[in-house]
Amino acid sequence: MVTVVIADRLGKGQNVAKGAKEAGANVILVPGVGADMRLGDVMKENNADFGVSFCGSGGAGAITAQTKYKYPAQYGMRSIQEGITAIQNGKKALGFGFMDSAELGKALVEAYIKKFGQNE
Repeated sequence: MVTVVIADRLGKGQNVAKGAKEAGANVILVPGVGADMRLGDVMKENNADFGVSFCGSGGAGAITAQTKYKYPAQYGMRSIQEGITAIQNGKKALGFGFMDSAELGKALVEAYIKKFGQNE
């Protein structure tokens, strides 16, 4: 099963989590305000396949995960297609502006499974 960490600056992300679960992922939703800054920590703790952070700029959590743990990151994203392309390009820490939609979560997990397959 694919493990995804979702971390939102404002403590949201429930809709993205719902879509990711619908696509078959094990979802870890980081609670609390400033959760995006803990994205890399929670990914590392849970050996996650990839992580998604949300903030106004769409970058802080993904950049922090890249800097601290060397996860390949793409950030500043504002569309579902950008996220799909990032997964296809092997990125593990994905940074978006605020986009708490089930459609995004589902599309990212489906793109990951298509590229890398399901984990045992």
